[in-house]
Amino acid sequence: MALVNALFGGWTVVVLLFFYIPILFLIVYSFNSSRLNIVWESFTLKWYAELWHNTRLIAALESSVVVAFLSTTLSVVIGTTAAWLLYRFQYRCTRAIGTLAYIPMVVPEIIMGISLLVFFKTVHFDLGYTTVIIAHTTFCFPFVMAAVQARLAGLDPSMEEAALDLGATPLKAFWYVIIPYLMPGIISGALMAFALSMDELIVTYFVKSSASSTLPIVIYGMAKVGLNPMINALSTLFIVATIILLVASEWVKRLRR
Repeated sequence: MALVNALFGGWTVVVLLFFYIPILFLIVYSFNSSRLNIVWESFTLKWYAELWHNTRLIAALESSVVVAFLSTTLSVVIGTTAAWLLYRFQYRCTRAIGTLAYIPMVVPEIIMGISLLVFFKTVHFDLGYTTVIIAHTTFCFPFVMAAVQARLAGLDPSMEEAALDLGATPLKAFWYVIIPYLMPGIISGALMAFALSMDELIVTYFVKSSASSTLPIVIYGMAKVGLNPMINALSTLFIVATIILLVASEWVKRLRR
């Protein structure tokens, strides 16, 4: 067993190195003065300075944040409502409806992008921010729905019954009792939806217009031309922001404990 544990431990280390060494190189080369970004020349911060003065990247980042925020909001409303309705009321086709709702989670992104493009063109809907938000909401809300349904699996029905017995209307019981109980699932689903929307490239590529490009689209266009050190700098900033959010989350958990 000691040998088996050592082998599995070694394999785990290899996998982690495989994943994180490229990220480490990306961070290091974001401080490389060479524009080719292949051979190390000297330490510099000029790519970060140029990044803040790149109006195209900043505008694309603002667009991505707005699209992700609106898509997440719609996904939370739709996903939470759908999960509660499927839990609270029994329909003949409850399982079929649930299965259909989860299809966007498993269907290939290129198929979803093409199908949404065909749909928008069929109904003569102009491509733009609206179509991007609709597309992002389509594949994001199932993740919120799944997180809320997982939380509903442990719901005690007596909580709602007690609220109704104390004079609350069904709507007030849902808002003041059920929603606070579902809040951890809603928050986790919202975080997944926001991350997916910020990261989405393929579906956005099919449903965007020239004036509604998000950050992944702009980065993809820059990467096709050649290696750009500003991409490394931007990626490093996202990595640092992610680490800060994770540390802050753990700190808040410890404070609550």
